[in-house]
Amino acid sequence: MTTPAYRVLFCDLRSDQLLDALPVQGVTLDDYIGKTGRLIGTVPIPNRAIAERARRAIVPGRTAVWVERGRDIWWGGILWTLALASDSRGFLGAQIQAGGWESYLYRRLLFDTQTAEQVDQLDIARGLVDYVQNTPGGNVGITYDTAVSGIPRDRTYLRYDLPTIGDLLDDLAAVEDGFEWRIASFRDADGRRVKQLQLGHPIIRAGASEIVLDHPGPVLSYTWPVDATGKANAWQSRGASINSNQAQDSYPLTSPFLVDDADIAAGWPRLDGSSDYTTVEVQGTLDAHARADWTAARNPVQIPEVEVVLGGNITPALLGATIRLRIRDLWHPDTLDARYRVVGLSITPPERGRPETAKLYLEVPQ
Repeated sequence: MTTPAYRVLFCDLRSDQLLDALPVQGVTLDDYIGKTGRLIGTVPIPNRAIAERARRAIVPGRTAVWVERGRDIWWGGILWTLALASDSRGFLGAQIQAGGWESYLYRRLLFDTQTAEQVDQLDIARGLVDYVQNTPGGNVGITYDTAVSGIPRDRTYLRYDLPTIGDLLDDLAAVEDGFEWRIASFRDADGRRVKQLQLGHPIIRAGASEIVLDHPGPVLSYTWPVDATGKANAWQSRGASINSNQAQDSYPLTSPFLVDDADIAAGWPRLDGSSDYTTVEVQGTLDAHARADWTAARNPVQIPEVEVVLGGNITPALLGATIRLRIRDLWHPDTLDARYRVVGLSITPPERGRPETAKLYLEVPQ
C-alpha cells in the first residue's frame, strides 16, 4: 500500500493565501491537548531559484504552515524561527520551527479590562479569542462553535496585569469543573483549510468507534513512566494581596488547607504542594483553583507513550479519542487490557526507507 505524499504549504498568516509549497526534510510534528504542538524540519537550498522562493515564503512571525497528507490536513501552525545553516560541504539548509495556532494566543496581551458576570465559561473563552481577532491585524482566522458547558463564571481581567490571552485561557480552563481547549487544523467539506477553537467540557472527546492496539502487534514499542515528583496530598493556593492599606503588611489571599487523610492513612508520606494565582482576588475562584490543583496532584502522573505504524485509523483525528490497549510481556504476564484517551501525537513522516510512525501519548484514567 502506497503511503500518501506529505506536502508542506507556506501561507500568509492573516489571509491564508498560498505563498509556496517547498520540500522539507527531517520533518517531525506533534499535537496535544493542553500543550502547544510543534513542527521542525529543514528546507534544503540546492540552488538560487529555491533560495529566492524560500526567502519569499519563509518569514518568521507572519507565515502559516500547513502539513497535508494526501488531501487531508494533518497539522497547522505559525512559523516562528528560521536558522540558515551551511555544512562543511557547502550544503545550505533553512532550519524552521513552527508552533501550533495556540502559540499565537500566548503572544497576544490583554490591554483592555474585560469583565464577565455569570457568563458560561466557554463563552468567556470565545470572548477572549474575539478580543484577539477584533484588534487591527489580529484576525488570523480562528473559528469556533457555540456549544456551552452550563457552568457560569464571574471573571474580571485587568489591563494592568498585562496577561497573555493563552495564559488567561489556561487559568480559566484549569479551575474546578473547567474545560480543555485546543485549536484544531482540518479541511472542511468545501475543501477550505480551517483553524477551529475546540472547547471540551470537562474534556475534549473525539471518535465514535474504539480502536484496539496490541503489543506484540501494531504497537512497535512503548514507554510507561510513573512520576511521583509532582504528587501532593496536602495543598494550599495563594491569590492576590488582600490588604489595601499600604501602611500595613500585605498578605495574599489563601485557600483552605486541603489534606487527603485517606491517602496518608493508606501509607503515603505527607507531601505538600502549592500554587499561586497572583491576579485572583475572589475567594471562591481561588478555592476552586485549589481544589482542581489538589485533585490533579494527588495521584502520580502517568503519560504512557506507544509507538505505532501510521495510517489506517491512526490519524491526528485521534486526539481526544479512546483506544483499547492490550500488552502482554514480562511486566504484564496476565495481559494489560485497558482503555486510555489519546492526549498527544508525535508524527514522523516516511523518509529514505524510514517507516511512517506515530507516538501516541495516553491519559491514564484516575
